[in-house]
Amino acid sequence: MTDPVVVCTWSAVRDQPWEETEAALTLGRTVSGACGAELHWLVVGPSLDEGPEIAGRHGVARVDRIDDPKLEDGRPDAFVEALAQYCASHPCRLLLFNQNFATRLVAPRVAGRLGVGVVMNGTDIEVDGDRLDVTAAAYGGDTRVVYGLEGPGPCVVALLANAVAPEPTEDAGTAPAATELEVDLSGVEERIRVLEAAHTEGPRLEDAEIIVSGGRGLGSPENFKLIEELADVLGGMAGASRPLVDEGWIDSSRQVGLTGKITRPALYLAAGISGATQHMVGCSAAKTIVAINTDPDAAIFRHARYGIVGDCTELLPELIRAASEAGDS
Repeated sequence: MTDPVVVCTWSAVRDQPWEETEAALTLGRTVSGACGAELHWLVVGPSLDEGPEIAGRHGVARVDRIDDPKLEDGRPDAFVEALAQYCASHPCRLLLFNQNFATRLVAPRVAGRLGVGVVMNGTDIEVDGDRLDVTAAAYGGDTRVVYGLEGPGPCVVALLANAVAPEPTEDAGTAPAATELEVDLSGVEERIRVLEAAHTEGPRLEDAEIIVSGGRGLGSPENFKLIEELADVLGGMAGASRPLVDEGWIDSSRQVGLTGKITRPALYLAAGISGATQHMVGCSAAKTIVAINTDPDAAIFRHARYGIVGDCTELLPELIRAASEAGDS
């Protein structure tokens, strides 16, 4: 039988939503079916209550679990060693991750340790005989490229957030009991020491149905309060383009784009944002995009369903007023 497809998640990754895990399991199930292989789920860290139910509705044939005190804080050197040992004793056709800050550090290093191919920013995988064709976002998300991965050993792929919609199998069954595995991490010494980790509170930008984002067109940090006020009136969340985060107007948890959050809201309102490809990667999946920009030729208008040519600092107060009146009526 073909080596299994393995989806790897770990509970030490901060606030990883189950939707992203289920998206990876959905893609993993599709690939395993096309390969004639089993779908396995590798959980690193403490087991979570939702695990058996999720495994059952995605047709997972086997659940493996690795736990060790050195894995509790999500430290990369320990994770690389643990996953390398796992792959050495449990051969697999594909090792699939959700892409986030942690897997950007770990996935390429695991591939390097194993001497196999790796693709980040993945959006889809198709099976062509002994080759896996991995579609990924490239050139800042402006285009898609297909990488053909073949040869012995697993392929390592990291799946972009919101690239695949979670879809349980119609033949959901009983979840298998987790198999506890041991790894030897006694010789691992972390080379990077985290002095203070960033912690965010409240809802996640990736889950927002309505996002109001601001860019350089706001002119000054004081005007960002207009973005926050409109988002609040609409019942949404405030976002920002990367320049505003780089300049310290707002923290990185609100950054939309290739190096920020990948969102899929029902409504995305972009005020003073030019529409560079790196930003559009984070919001192009929105059902409706509304753009405000002084430049009628701004790239953002090519993506927007509705566009307003004008100064966002003048228009935002009017939108806030109109939305407030509509809410009171």
